[in-house]
Amino acid sequence: MLTFCQAQRHEIGVQLGASNLVGDIGNTSYILQRPIGGSLSTYGIPMYAGILYRMNFNPYQTVRFNLGYSHIQFDDRVAKENYRRYRKLHGTNSIYELDVLYEYNFLPVNDEQKSLLSPYIFGGLGGMITYVAQAKIENDFNRDASGNAIAPTSSTDFLTKTTYTQGQKATMSIPFGVGLKYKFNYNWALFGEFMFRPTFSDSIDYSVIDNKDVKVSYNKDILDDTGKKSLLQTDPYLTVAQQREADFIKSRQVGNINSKDWVNSVTIGITYSFGRPPCYCEQ
Repeated sequence: MLTFCQAQRHEIGVQLGASNLVGDIGNTSYILQRPIGGSLSTYGIPMYAGILYRMNFNPYQTVRFNLGYSHIQFDDRVAKENYRRYRKLHGTNSIYELDVLYEYNFLPVNDEQKSLLSPYIFGGLGGMITYVAQAKIENDFNRDASGNAIAPTSSTDFLTKTTYTQGQKATMSIPFGVGLKYKFNYNWALFGEFMFRPTFSDSIDYSVIDNKDVKVSYNKDILDDTGKKSLLQTDPYLTVAQQREADFIKSRQVGNINSKDWVNSVTIGITYSFGRPPCYCEQ
């Protein structure tokens, strides 16, 4: 027969924990990496903080939206590999992300009852905004004491200066993981989870700088025969300038450029359920 029942439809909540990077610099442990020692003002705290919304389609299945922030650290000095510890590279990054996830609960924890404990699994798609390394390469003429450009006398007789900057860049991730959810007092739930996020970027630890993130300029104090562009933009100077750019990009490659970075989190959270539209269940 059919019986009248109610299911809790919506959940909102907050989530806190720790995030870490698995990349070409730093520790390769997937979770709970040791923080960098030193000044908090310099390195910050490896953390995750976010808000979430769950839409519960039934007591087992949920679509979830996460809006979160991660501050990550990476430090070769705490790595397991000797070559990394000798290299001693380290740094930090900040990541803003939006995830859309599908959750499956093994027990009907989303149904209307006073309390229940259930493990769950989840997976989905995420977008990230993170900082990446950028560079500006300036090709300039040698200059006399008055600052006037001197025409080059050979193919290598000019200066190339490189300066670093940081800029924000969007990338994608494929978040997935496992968790445990405890519902109590009808409307409240505590949960803890491990989330793993393989990304489509190899630049979150600044170990690689992409060609498109390098801006190249050529001083136009001396123009070519057309009078429209710098003499340095013509051969043989242009070939040398392009080789210097390629050598710089190659020198900025650390580790395996074919592997992508992972950003992982261990978190706990609390949610509040509301909205109980009626449904009809066969018995």
